[in-house]
Amino acid sequence: MISRALLAPFDKTGIEDFGRALADRGVALLATSGTAKKLRAAGLDVTEVGDYTGHPEMLGGRVKTLHPKIHGGILARRDDPGHLAEMKQYDIPPIDLLVLNLYPFEDTIAKPGCTLEDAVEMIDIGGPTMLRAAAKNHAHVIPLIDAADYSEFLERLDGDRLDAGYRLGLATKAFRHTACYDAAITNYLASDERFPPHHLTVGQRVRELRYGENPHQAAALYRTGKGLADAEVLNGKPLSFNNLQDAAGAYATVCEFEAPTAVVVKHANPCGAATDTSLLAAFRKAWEGDPMSAFGGILAFNQELTADVAEAIAEPGRFVEVIIAPSIAAQALEILQTKPKWGKNVRILSCPLLESQGMEVRPLPGGYLLQEQDQKSAQSVDMKSVTTRAPTEAELADLVFAQRVCKHVKSNAIVLVRDRMVVGVGAGQMSRVDAARLAVAKAGEKTKGCVFASDAFLPFNDALGVALDAGATAAVQPGGSRNDEKCIEFANERDVAMVFTGTRHFLH
Repeated sequence: MISRALLAPFDKTGIEDFGRALADRGVALLATSGTAKKLRAAGLDVTEVGDYTGHPEMLGGRVKTLHPKIHGGILARRDDPGHLAEMKQYDIPPIDLLVLNLYPFEDTIAKPGCTLEDAVEMIDIGGPTMLRAAAKNHAHVIPLIDAADYSEFLERLDGDRLDAGYRLGLATKAFRHTACYDAAITNYLASDERFPPHHLTVGQRVRELRYGENPHQAAALYRTGKGLADAEVLNGKPLSFNNLQDAAGAYATVCEFEAPTAVVVKHANPCGAATDTSLLAAFRKAWEGDPMSAFGGILAFNQELTADVAEAIAEPGRFVEVIIAPSIAAQALEILQTKPKWGKNVRILSCPLLESQGMEVRPLPGGYLLQEQDQKSAQSVDMKSVTTRAPTEAELADLVFAQRVCKHVKSNAIVLVRDRMVVGVGAGQMSRVDAARLAVAKAGEKTKGCVFASDAFLPFNDALGVALDAGATAAVQPGGSRNDEKCIEFANERDVAMVFTGTRHFLH
């Protein structure tokens, strides 16, 4: 039985129609001032909270619902004789329905120029208090926080189906709403704390996925901020768990570059990457780096995908699972949807270039690790030449390119590059020598005149020797091994240019 409703939503979407529907069903309407004004303008009979409690809104609206007549009406148990007696003694009518959503704190702090004072004014006090009270007493009071729930509520009210399961679901939704709200406030106020005593991560479910890494694992996609979860899907089958993982790796890699760049990822590792004067040339070089691995991979671009690139992607002998770029030209989208046999299934994503999220989380059994994202690249480190022969201008350009790509390859990682094109990758090997051998085997004849990049220092000359024997002419590594001098001496003996970055890029 719903006899009285308190309506106090900040977002008043649909509130006039819902208020009218409640009034038509004999529900007495109680509302805060702004909502009451809207309901009266719609011709509805409504009692304002200030008139109801006998106390006006105070302190610029900061105090309006914090009153025993409001909270008593929400918290009282209708099956407790003592509660009922006190309600009668203090003239506290029951409130059976609470319609409320909170001040838009997250929208406020997302606005450019938002000050601490602006943010603090958007911290709701009465709203969460009432919501928690209604959710606690959900056996007798229904909390509604979402206008999308209005129609189902009315259907259930008419059908006398406001059952325990429905009430519990709405209570859970209300507690989740206040928990996320408090987390947003806490994270904002503690934004200067790198590792606070309690790290609060709140994700909003975007959608459930068909399955996780394997068909026997359930999975879902959650949004925690701006990024891949907001990508616009322009074509294709639903994205899988692995599609999203690989797309994230591909896009993070391509976002390292300013010039036209294409990256191909397979099983979370770049297998092809190239930069050139045009996106078309970059794509052709990226694919040619390892066409066997590129087949069925993920393509990422750092500029708008145009029709000429789409034509190249659609050529016979190519197949890709996902294509992602900052934007997709209309003609390019049409080509990709219609020309290749796999066009109707390929996932085509439009997503702004990724920005740093600050921190990243890695799960552990019973917990997780929190670390700053690896934001260092060849742009932000001092590439120091340590050999007798300094790299040529062309070699240095390749070394910078190789170091940026190597950062996104699973350790142990070796990357071979020639003419700003990845020609060989050794990824995720237990031995750095095996990683070098794998990269050389992948590159084949393309090793002649290439440069060599390692994600970590070289404790011995063996991995470097594999690349030099295959034709590499320059190398980049962090340095820092006790054997650095021996490595430098080895490079000098081979007339090879080598630079140290001082920055390791392990990726596990």
